[in-house]
Amino acid sequence: METHFYLSLLPEALIVSMLSPEEFGAYYATGSAKKSRGQAMFFEVDPTFRHDFFRIEEALKRCVPHEDGSPKASVYASVYRVLEHMDLAAVSDLYLTTQDGRTLGLKSSEILPDGEENLHLYQEIAPVTPLVVSRFAPISFLDLIVRNPVSLVTVPAIVFTELQLGELARDPEMGLMDELPYANSDHLRQCLTELKTKYVSTKMVDRTHSPNVQYRTIKNGFFFGNQQQLKYYPMPSPTALRNENYRWFRSANM
Repeated sequence: METHFYLSLLPEALIVSMLSPEEFGAYYATGSAKKSRGQAMFFEVDPTFRHDFFRIEEALKRCVPHEDGSPKASVYASVYRVLEHMDLAAVSDLYLTTQDGRTLGLKSSEILPDGEENLHLYQEIAPVTPLVVSRFAPISFLDLIVRNPVSLVTVPAIVFTELQLGELARDPEMGLMDELPYANSDHLRQCLTELKTKYVSTKMVDRTHSPNVQYRTIKNGFFFGNQQQLKYYPMPSPTALRNENYRWFRSANM
């Protein structure tokens, strides 16, 4: 059986598996005797990837079929400091799995989203999970979190996504929220207003926010970066998802 490497984000882990991405997503999201039902996000990693930080060869030796011949679903090679030791050149597609096990694959793109001169809402997914508002466009935000030698609060690598703000991106005080499903909307408006009226560039909205993402709120896509490398995974439009991946789209919007 073919062996796959997966970089899980929920939680952060490097996993060896005999399951295909679609099978692994369903297994990881819908639960087993050891895990409750929940969202899953993971990258597929080149199986030739090696790093001294990970005990990959030992994990491979343990990734063997069960006695009845069924594939081994998961062997954890690491659950700690995985992102910072990952070579982004070895990272391929990103997979987003809904709570009922529908999996959507996203490919990386070299075409980055335009840097808009508006306010932004970012969900950090791994290795930390705050919900943050910022005046910085995505790449500048990445530079601030990962590459800024002056900042006292940085991480060696990060995965995050930008969420929709609608009219709040331009008018946080009076802009309509329409169907934006964010909790504590008054606090969100206050944080955004402070960005516009005070000399601050970034403000934390929720320091203990869940890393789970309401997929329908994603504005552009997912960003994975460290001090040297960056990968961007654009999110298809709702129309494209509805037309080309209807079952996933329906599941993600339930």
